[in-house]
Amino acid sequence: MTLTEVLKDAARADAVVRDSAVLLEKEVAAKSGLRGAAIRTGFKTMKKIRPGIIPHALRVLLPQFAPVVDPHYAMAMASGNTVAHFRTHADAIADDLLSVTDARARAADNRVLIRVYKTLRPQARKHVALAMPGVAELCDKHVSA
Repeated sequence: MTLTEVLKDAARADAVVRDSAVLLEKEVAAKSGLRGAAIRTGFKTMKKIRPGIIPHALRVLLPQFAPVVDPHYAMAMASGNTVAHFRTHADAIADDLLSVTDARARAADNRVLIRVYKTLRPQARKHVALAMPGVAELCDKHVSA
């Protein structure tokens, strides 16, 4: 089974969205220092501007992320250790995921959200890559189930 297939089932998709939101909140909360403060502030700003934006964004983005994640997850499964594989290939997976959000940002029309995205984007690869063990665990939970 693939993440793409999982997301076609409404109940399973809802569970993936919930768990993805928890992972995202956890990753943002763990950021420290000045850059971490900027990320937390940007995240808080987006949520304030548009309440419910995180689950909404995940519902929109997950079907676009899934075809990007699926080949990485298949290779991770073949390796025998999904978390280690995602950790080892974190930069490549992050680049693939960010190509999806970059395309969305180019097509967006909300200037405030675009400005926040552009402010956060230069450090995004590093932060997305750090989240890869959690993404692997999320896939293990929902795709392997």
